[in-house]
Amino acid sequence: MKTVTKIMPGTTDLPEKQKPRIAAYCRVSTDGSEQLESLDAQIKHYETCIRADPECEFAGIYFDEGITGTKKEKRPGLLRMIADCANGKIDRIMTKSVSRFARNTTDCLELVRRLRKLGVSIYFERENIDTGSMENELMLSILSGLAENESVSIAENNKWAVKRRFQNGTFKISCPPYGYDAVNGKLVVNEKEAAIVRFIFSEILSGKGYGKITNELNRRGIPAKKGGRWTETSVRGMVGNEKYTGDALFQKTYTDDSFNRHANKGEEEQYLIENHHEAIISHEDFEAAQAIIQQHGKEKSVSKHDDKYQNRYPFSGKIICEQCGGTFKRRVHASGKYRVAWCCTTHLSDMAKCPVKYIPDCAFEYAFVTMMNKLIFGHQTVLRPLFASLRGINTDGSLASIRELDRKLEENAEQRNVLVGLLTKGYLEPAVYNKGNSELLREADKIQRQKESLLRFLNSDSRYLGEVSTLLQYATKAAMLTGFDGELFTRFVERIHVYSRTEIGFELKCGITLKERLVI
Repeated sequence: MKTVTKIMPGTTDLPEKQKPRIAAYCRVSTDGSEQLESLDAQIKHYETCIRADPECEFAGIYFDEGITGTKKEKRPGLLRMIADCANGKIDRIMTKSVSRFARNTTDCLELVRRLRKLGVSIYFERENIDTGSMENELMLSILSGLAENESVSIAENNKWAVKRRFQNGTFKISCPPYGYDAVNGKLVVNEKEAAIVRFIFSEILSGKGYGKITNELNRRGIPAKKGGRWTETSVRGMVGNEKYTGDALFQKTYTDDSFNRHANKGEEEQYLIENHHEAIISHEDFEAAQAIIQQHGKEKSVSKHDDKYQNRYPFSGKIICEQCGGTFKRRVHASGKYRVAWCCTTHLSDMAKCPVKYIPDCAFEYAFVTMMNKLIFGHQTVLRPLFASLRGINTDGSLASIRELDRKLEENAEQRNVLVGLLTKGYLEPAVYNKGNSELLREADKIQRQKESLLRFLNSDSRYLGEVSTLLQYATKAAMLTGFDGELFTRFVERIHVYSRTEIGFELKCGITLKERLVI
């Protein structure tokens, strides 16, 4: 017969439950005095609120000042908070509203899902939404969508107002170039800085390059515009700035519908106002300096606005930091183990905003050689199936499938609207609504993924098919690489994604990204 012995619970004390670590996120979109006061008030409010609760532990305040909420990549405070969440330093986040957290619906939902996977909840104070207890994302997506629409509307109104001021000549330059001060909306010559501007142009006219001018300015201890050291980029920008002639060219850049800024190369109208302010450099000297710069470019086989101008090296403009969204810049070290290295521009300007340190040029080269040799060795299992799947896409059938998926999405949206109406009128219990709505959202998400997958292939299948075919032909016939080949890199690689100082991803022109470890 089996013997069962009852074991009484022990008297050993259970470990004390850890207090939740709560942080707060604050943001203001401009750096005006009123906005900064609002930011200071937000910081004090949350710090007082969290510290006053004995049931939780204060995990810090994260904030971004004078930064738009339309792109998460441009907010170092938010990125630092996300990184701390990933490192297990935060359990819960408090923020003022959905619009303070993100004005982009995609970013908002992506961040919420990412944090929920990490076990971190967000409490939106104004809307009284807690992502730790919500059953679905419907209300959050609606609110973040409204915030995004509000941001777009504000941006369009601002752009219209600025363009009107361009047209009637009343636009005021709030950030004057080096050599000028802004006084009551007008540019006034700063004689001390103007002397440096004249020196730079005289050096250019004497045939010196940007590097020698930069070194001379730093050797003399002359502070740059913001008090730091001079760089070749800052000197290059000054020499090409028409404002030193007394003229002002407006709308040199423009912002697209996705809030990305681009150089205006004819896509938008520009407005030139002659004799806008007092000149520092004559038109003759300015034009002569531009001619010398163009001549230097011809000698190096590069010209301004040409791709080669920005891509003098295989990796130029192609290395993207996934920690902060910045690009990597080539640096030459005077001493040390690695003379040539690539550094994140955000890290160079402020190490607190991006933790990724420099990566040697040879590390990227070695990783590329390794990746290509893997493709050459395993092209039958990697490239050939990809080529077969792309070649098998039927365009007519895919378009019909997309139309069918659109119809299903419309039906799904109508069904969700019916549920909302029934809930609002009291005909539906909240529990029943939540269950039905969650099922519809899951179905809509699945349909949307199917549609995006088809669109991605339809929009780029011919290009990807050609790129895969070219890479497959190369990998089939090529021998293993024994060294880095810059032309080969340019031929097959679109860009490099730096995830950390030890891991990168090569985004190939054929549409796939292959990760590699870095050896430093």
